[in-house]
Amino acid sequence: MSGTTTAAAGLRRRAAGAGANRWVVLVVLCVSLLLVAVDATVLHVAVPAVTEDLRPGAIELLWIVDTYPLVCASLLILFGTLGDKVGRRRVLLLGYALFGVASALAAFAGSAEVLIAARALLGVGGAMIMPATLSILRQVFPDRRERALAIGIWSAVAAVGAAVGPLLGGFLLEHFWWGSVFLVNIPLMLVSLPVGRLLLPESRGTGDGPWDVAGALMAAAGLFALVLGVKRLGGGELGVFTVAPLAVGAVLLLLFVRRQRRCVHPLVDLRMFSRPAFSTSVGCIVLAMLALVGLELIAAQYLQLVLGLSPLETGLRLLPLTFAAMAAGLAGARLLRGFGPRKMVCGGFVLTATAVLMLTAMGGADNAGLLLFGFLLLGFGLETTLFGAYESMLSEAPAERAGGAAAIGETSYQLGAGIGIALLGSVMNAAYAPGLSSVPGVPAPASAAAGHSLGEAYDVAGRLGGPAGASLRRVARESFVHGLHVTLLVSAGLLLLGAVMALRLPRAMQCEVPAAEVELPAPREVAEPRVSV
Repeated sequence: MSGTTTAAAGLRRRAAGAGANRWVVLVVLCVSLLLVAVDATVLHVAVPAVTEDLRPGAIELLWIVDTYPLVCASLLILFGTLGDKVGRRRVLLLGYALFGVASALAAFAGSAEVLIAARALLGVGGAMIMPATLSILRQVFPDRRERALAIGIWSAVAAVGAAVGPLLGGFLLEHFWWGSVFLVNIPLMLVSLPVGRLLLPESRGTGDGPWDVAGALMAAAGLFALVLGVKRLGGGELGVFTVAPLAVGAVLLLLFVRRQRRCVHPLVDLRMFSRPAFSTSVGCIVLAMLALVGLELIAAQYLQLVLGLSPLETGLRLLPLTFAAMAAGLAGARLLRGFGPRKMVCGGFVLTATAVLMLTAMGGADNAGLLLFGFLLLGFGLETTLFGAYESMLSEAPAERAGGAAAIGETSYQLGAGIGIALLGSVMNAAYAPGLSSVPGVPAPASAAAGHSLGEAYDVAGRLGGPAGASLRRVARESFVHGLHVTLLVSAGLLLLGAVMALRLPRAMQCEVPAAEVELPAPREVAEPRVSV
């Protein structure tokens, strides 16, 4: 009896001692996430400069932009589960090192092929970093109330990174060459690597059984093919090179699921999906991104092509969405305690759907007040939904499966975003193109070309000139606004479906801490990690 009491007292001392460092650990993890989030969007503004310098072909340019998210999304499960097996801190530090090397290679790339390879390596590094940050956070914050606050800060940093990327890229391009958008990563990695090695605790799963290498490669190949097919579908391509990756990806993922069910020591414990809170949270993440990512792209086109705003003015108009998301992330822990997962996620979906329906009042004329209020509601509602879903998913997963659970959440996010672009883009095109089928005075071939996109319609109108060109331009703008309204209604319907789905989440936030999960490292172990890289 005395031995049990002594062990329990020692466990409490270790938890109390580690508590002094857990917020420092959160800072290190947030810096990691910020870097990955910035790098996902920083290249967008540099594409014209890259095109002018390296002269890539159309296919090469597409791969320069898409390689990073494609590789990152396909490897999340592989590295998330590997971290559970060999140590999450070890995988994170290796990701830091690879990210820094790949950034240097990208910054000084002399050809499109080298830049594509560097972007692929950045995707590998990002896939090592992203699930590791969330799974380590799960480990060092065993108390759910504190963990909710930590996840709120983590998600707010992600929102900041996504917004800062284009602004930072624009600033660097005004003063330096395009490679500087990658070079900025290196000093941060040089600081993060030793600081992370010194301060981050090592954690891993139970370590039972071998790591399923074949299953990990099967999941990576399946996700790569599926995401590639979804991206091509989102670009409006519906040929053999779109259908084949989708079919191959679906078959490989089905085989992966079958393998995991039969494995004694599976990579992904599919029993987690039998828990309503876990499976519902994953579904909510997919549905939230499905409804909104494609919508954001269409909104950016509306601001620039319909309202005539510059890229900088468009970015500034979209900033309130980011600020609202940051506020929701920081307030998320208090909202979760006050309302519980069910009301929080359901309310977030309803609030976001309300904002989307409000934005159907957008027309051909600028309404800055409506856009400001709508984007504020949109950002706050979306982040509230994602926060509640992520927190519920991570809290429902066993601590030893934190890396795999985090990878599932991030993969769901990426897949939802890709499918959303394809789905809402198709809805937009279906609503936009018929209005241009017969414009008076415009030849049929010109009308068909204008039906591809509003930007192409403007190009065709410019070549036609005169009354026919002006008429085509006016009809195209009206058709685009009509298509935007239809897309907004479809998006609102998906969000309300998400609100219904969220009713399966628990009513209250369960904050009991199982003793087995309070295994935080003592200060000495944080300062002198047991596993070196």
